[in-house]
Amino acid sequence: MPSSSSETLTASRVGCGGGGGGGVGGVGADNASVANFKLNESTFLASLMPKKEIRADCFVEAYPEYDGRGVVIAIFDSGFDPSAAGLHVTTDGKPKVLDVIDCTGSGDIDTSTVVKADEDGLIRGASGAPLVVNSSWKNPTGEWRVGCKLVYQLFTDDLTSRVKKERKKNWDEKNQEEIAKAVKNLYDFDQKHSKVEGAKLKKTQEDLQSRVDFLKKQAEKYEDKGPVIDAVVWHDGEVWRVALDTQSLEEDPDSGKLADFSPLTNYRIERKYGVFSRLDACAFVANMYDEGKVLSIVTDSSPHGTHVAGIATAHHPEEHLLNGVAPGAQIISCKIGDTRLGSMETGTGLSRALIACLEHKCDLVNMSYGEPALLPDYGRFVDLVTEAVNKRRLIFVSSAGNSGPALTTVGAPGGTTSSMIGVGAYVSPAMAAGAHSVVQPPGEGLEYTWSSRGPTPDGDLGVCISAPGGAVAPVPTWTLQRRMLMNGTSMASPSACGAIALLLSAMKAEGIPVSPYSVRRALENTSAPVGDLPEDKLSTGQGLMQVDKAYEYLKKFKDCPCVFYQIKVNLSGKTTPTSRGIYLREATACRQSTEWTVQVEPKFHEGASNLKELVPFEECLELHSTDEGVVRVPDYLLLTHNGRSFNVVVDPTNLGDGVHYFEVYGIDCKAPERGPLFRIPVTITIPKTVANRPPVISFQQMSFISGHIERRFIEVPLGATWAEATIRTSGFDTSRRFYIDTLQLCPLRRPIKWESATTFASPSAKSFAFPVVSGQTMELALAQFWSSGLGSREPTIVDFEIEFHGIGVDKEELILDGSEAPIKVEAEALLASEKLVPVAVLNKIRVPYQPVDAQLKTLATGRDRLLSGKQILALTLTYKFKLEEAAEVKPYIPLLNNRIYDTKFESQFYMISDANKRVYAMGDVYPESSKLPKGDYKLQLYLRHENVQLLEKLKQLIVFIERNMGEIRLNLHSEPDGPITGNGAFKSSILMPGVKEAFYVGPPTKDKIPKNTPQGSVLVGEISYGKLSFDEKEGKSPKDNPVSYPISYVVPPNKPEEDKKAVSAPNSCKSVSERLEEEVRDTKIKFLGSLKQETEEERSEWKKLCACLKSEYPDYTPLLSKILEGLLSRSDAGDKINHYEEIIDAANEVVSSVDVDELGRFLLQKSEPEDEEAENLKKKMEMTRDQLADALYQKGLALARFENLKGEKEGEGGEESGQKDKFEENYKELTKWVDVKSSKFGTLTVLREKRLSRLGTALKVLDDLIQNENEIANKKLYELKLSLLEELGWNHLVTYEKQWMQVRFPTSLPLF
Repeated sequence: MPSSSSETLTASRVGCGGGGGGGVGGVGADNASVANFKLNESTFLASLMPKKEIRADCFVEAYPEYDGRGVVIAIFDSGFDPSAAGLHVTTDGKPKVLDVIDCTGSGDIDTSTVVKADEDGLIRGASGAPLVVNSSWKNPTGEWRVGCKLVYQLFTDDLTSRVKKERKKNWDEKNQEEIAKAVKNLYDFDQKHSKVEGAKLKKTQEDLQSRVDFLKKQAEKYEDKGPVIDAVVWHDGEVWRVALDTQSLEEDPDSGKLADFSPLTNYRIERKYGVFSRLDACAFVANMYDEGKVLSIVTDSSPHGTHVAGIATAHHPEEHLLNGVAPGAQIISCKIGDTRLGSMETGTGLSRALIACLEHKCDLVNMSYGEPALLPDYGRFVDLVTEAVNKRRLIFVSSAGNSGPALTTVGAPGGTTSSMIGVGAYVSPAMAAGAHSVVQPPGEGLEYTWSSRGPTPDGDLGVCISAPGGAVAPVPTWTLQRRMLMNGTSMASPSACGAIALLLSAMKAEGIPVSPYSVRRALENTSAPVGDLPEDKLSTGQGLMQVDKAYEYLKKFKDCPCVFYQIKVNLSGKTTPTSRGIYLREATACRQSTEWTVQVEPKFHEGASNLKELVPFEECLELHSTDEGVVRVPDYLLLTHNGRSFNVVVDPTNLGDGVHYFEVYGIDCKAPERGPLFRIPVTITIPKTVANRPPVISFQQMSFISGHIERRFIEVPLGATWAEATIRTSGFDTSRRFYIDTLQLCPLRRPIKWESATTFASPSAKSFAFPVVSGQTMELALAQFWSSGLGSREPTIVDFEIEFHGIGVDKEELILDGSEAPIKVEAEALLASEKLVPVAVLNKIRVPYQPVDAQLKTLATGRDRLLSGKQILALTLTYKFKLEEAAEVKPYIPLLNNRIYDTKFESQFYMISDANKRVYAMGDVYPESSKLPKGDYKLQLYLRHENVQLLEKLKQLIVFIERNMGEIRLNLHSEPDGPITGNGAFKSSILMPGVKEAFYVGPPTKDKIPKNTPQGSVLVGEISYGKLSFDEKEGKSPKDNPVSYPISYVVPPNKPEEDKKAVSAPNSCKSVSERLEEEVRDTKIKFLGSLKQETEEERSEWKKLCACLKSEYPDYTPLLSKILEGLLSRSDAGDKINHYEEIIDAANEVVSSVDVDELGRFLLQKSEPEDEEAENLKKKMEMTRDQLADALYQKGLALARFENLKGEKEGEGGEESGQKDKFEENYKELTKWVDVKSSKFGTLTVLREKRLSRLGTALKVLDDLIQNENEIANKKLYELKLSLLEELGWNHLVTYEKQWMQVRFPTSLPLF
């Protein structure tokens, strides 16, 4: 996700990786004056777009032509608004934006459907709307490609909310007008008829009242899914063009017409953009792929990307102080934030962005996105970036994250990837006073509290450098403002990226070749330190970057080899794991000396000459340690192209509690002024041991000022599973905001972090609890937010106490295997006595599914071709599942979920749709629950990779559909037979230290398992064992308790059903030959029903067989019902009138074949059948009733449609025609047998009310039918509703329902 927050979210803790508050400390003499400034207008404006802190302002002043000219930056972000202020031209008049691309596919529209215009230039759009093409548009082939999209699918949530609000206001006005008219009509009727007598008048009054009620109900049910825009694509002989019809967005019916649209082509060709409407003010660009078969409408998924682009490159000729860092640079925008996922990045978006970046020969990438990762420096995207850096000399800059202030919170990819420059977020006094408008700025610059900290779990520093992490920069026009404040490492990254663009601009102008390796070394070796302590580097990296010094460094050492020094560190004697630094965190490792083997491997860019670069490469390095008393290294190392290793001895035994940071670095003996050529971070955390019992540790009288951080490292006692903490604050006046983090590391897991942001309005105490991992070092990071308490001279005094608790169990994850046997759980308390109060609940069900279809294809377009030349392949897996009732469901893919950067696969995008192709849910790495009505569904999973063998292995990938269910509380027992006998219930116990106790967890009873649950399904939930000491209530759910563990139950095979008898017991009344004759007859009828009627020949054969069977089995109702069914199955009847006449005749035959008197008498009997013969008779009679009712129903529908086709009109009060008498006669007959307002037969009631001009009553009945639908939406009902609304003239509701038709019944599924 984006690593930033807006002005209203300045304390946000979301996004990639981490972030913490640096302590105090200077940034060198050159920046010392920043603390003594006083704002005036110019310094205020300058603080809004900070450049002074990194000396970019004075560099551009000294070298005005080195302002980014000649440099192209790729912005990997949420997209970009080409209409935004300051992002149109560069300082030398070139176009600022070279291309705008949606790499996610969220704006893709299928335009593979080709249509031809008629002589009037009219075509039918994909939405079904008639469109007129502009006669001046060149189209040599005459082929127009059409597609459509709901416009809200292209908008951000904020923009959608604003547009909805405006549209709702307009809709309400129109609805109120119609309500007023309907009320007046009802009032006039009541005035005219003082007494409403007679059925007809009462029905008329009910109809008028129904109209009023319906309109009022629509206002309550209103849900705007947005208008549909039609897209038309064609080739004008030179390029592909597109025009949009946006009339549905406009209030003026003459606005937004297709013919008035100024056609667009791919943005990079003409650099033009469009705006949907004045209401939304949302700019977009268009790109076409795959020979016009795919149209990509590119909008931004948040203001984030435009803001980032502005920090890096904005150019405001009218006010240069608001310029970005490199106003002369050009950009391409690569949207990686998927609009469908709320701006979350996807593997598809990341890969396509990198492909586009290399295609445009970009010099730099800025990526202000990231997520936590399981493994550092690992994953498909990391591999692709590393390849691009090595082969194409691409410089990749990325945010470190906003998850501080704890250590080891840097996120992927920026903070964890060796080939990227990870940037932390710095705030200066000027930024605080100007951009943040604080009353009194801090005395010195510092790292933002939330900025992520290193080291990485494998010991790398994590943060490379720091840069200003806040700015007031341009934002999209649709926000209805020109610029806004955002802060985050998302803002620090483009600040650094823009500064690097200045360096590249200078190097290009002076003809000096540059490399990502030399640029990074220049930045690190010239940065100004932030803070005075060695461990401050874990927060700030090597410090605040300084453009002018980095420039001098690059010039001075331009002839030095462009080499990346790859570091691999292993504990001596072990080959795995390999790390990039030394990180001693756990107590055992800190109690003894250790020896490490360091392998240094120089890596040249691909294409380096063997004879001119690799063979001559030889460096005599002097090795140093920042503290020889702790970290000892050899004195020298002769390094050649093939690499060398050396040993490092680390002795932490004399270090005090807390964090300690050291570096091992190599200096070129011949050019020591180059500074360190490589650095090996050594981070040591010495934890406190909790020796007393009960295990309580306190930290007293800690003093905090704004931005101050206190770190405490604690060896969590063996046996602890949770901690209860209390913070007490005192000694301050104004309110104080604190971040409280705890963090532990475990192998092959993301950092285990608990966090809380809390505000103290006055001195007080707060308590909370959090889970812990026994025996592992825990960091406690307490930070007073960087801007909290500024202006106050009173420090905050904090006392912090932690008491550890623990109930250890022999099984952390319980799996009940589906048998009747319970599971025994052994529990013990190692630290102090604890109350054992187990609670076990199952609350979700996961049903496994295998794919019913697997489609593997090579993607056609250039946007899916890798740097290596390989084309990416896509595997689409299709799963089908059915919901017997409405439920919240979530796909669960154990192999892939929750990993985006630390995975070797590129995509895991899914969509869930119903039989109407309506999409109910989309997702990717982090699936979310979606509410689905009862019905059949299809889940499609989209996987991408260039390796066909890998995708082949996934063709049978198991997907679970997870849904919530009613809680099943599992019974606990003190004896093994408890689940069967019901005896020995276990409630609670007091655990004494060192004494184990045991109990049994019983499986759920069979009646609790959801009906029709397939074998192999898994019921999942949680079990907890303890309770909080400061909470008197006993948690009824495991989540109420401090720590819980997973528990699951595997559903066993269902009880086999008894063999159903194929035929009833021999009937003494029927001979074998009679029964054989019945079987033959039924088989013939079944065969008749299986025949197709697609061609004229097939229909002719079907009719012949019908006639033959009717003569053979005259007046046999099941046969006549099957014939009627066959007629109804024809969907392409040419002569509709004749077709309806055939249906009426066939229905009449069914009705005539039934002895209605006998049937009526039988159904009036209420007695239950006494034997099998009576039971069979009852079933036969009920089936006959159903066939009779269906025939009457179908006859009524055919009569109504026949009447419409004949054009007969019903005159109010006029004499009814014979045809109408037939309809009424048929309808009255149907009422004798069924409820004509039920879901099965209600449509006929609606048509009847419509025939009688009681449209309000018709709508009421129809609305009830729709509301009572248990399955997926019935298109015919909604089409009928639309026709009633059109007849009533309620145009605002007609428009509303037409838009909903596109949602409920789209013509096709969207593209991935």
